[in-house]
Amino acid sequence: PDRLSHASLLEAASLSPAQLRRFAHNDASQLNVLLGKPCSGLQLAVTEGVFSMDGDSAPLATLHDVAKQQNAWLLVDDAHGIGVTGEEGRGSAHQQRVRPELLVVTFGKGFGVSGAAVLCSEPVADYLVQFARHLIYSTSMPPAQAVALCASLGVIRGEDGAERRARLADHIQRFRRGISELSYRLTDSHSAIQPVIVGENHRALMLAQALRERGEWVTAIRPPTVPPGTARLRLTLTAAHEPQDIDTLLEALYVSRQ
Repeated sequence: PDRLSHASLLEAASLSPAQLRRFAHNDASQLNVLLGKPCSGLQLAVTEGVFSMDGDSAPLATLHDVAKQQNAWLLVDDAHGIGVTGEEGRGSAHQQRVRPELLVVTFGKGFGVSGAAVLCSEPVADYLVQFARHLIYSTSMPPAQAVALCASLGVIRGEDGAERRARLADHIQRFRRGISELSYRLTDSHSAIQPVIVGENHRALMLAQALRERGEWVTAIRPPTVPPGTARLRLTLTAAHEPQDIDTLLEALYVSRQ
């Protein structure tokens, strides 16, 4: 998996019987080297569509090409892309015209409900139904949740969903344009997740507290959730925000850094 993959992916990989090899963030060259090493079974490259702590996107087409060249599969976790990225909110893989062997989508972010799905071939689905212990020994999705999910999908694919995605895109551009003038360190994120890298843990905590005192609820993210020296504020923009909300946040960031 990518070194910046979500903790749940890394935990699952660590607990599996597979040999775990981690490649540098979005580094297709290193992935190619790792996949080229001897392996007794099928190899699976794992990444995210939109990374949960950096907000940036994986180069899915390049990673998939590398995987195919090495006779490996690609798994994409698009928890933060599905519903908000690409045409009709179809997600990162669709936006980048990639069809990975395994696509994991969750319904607790853009869909606003809960649950998840693994999109794959029918033989792989049959295998998971028969052998995936976490699925076999869990409870099925309640009918009410399935109905809510279908209703959410209707909103996402409809005119309302398109308007919300356009509004969110405007908010992201407004925020990045404004914060670029404040000398904060950002990541290459064009998603709703906008991290402000602070560096030291105590500075992130102090800045988060200063923002809360001005009515801005933000979370300070520190190691081990993120690498040492990259403590940050994890800002999440939504379509429900108004332009003045973005401006108020930028003003609070300007004042709080003094």
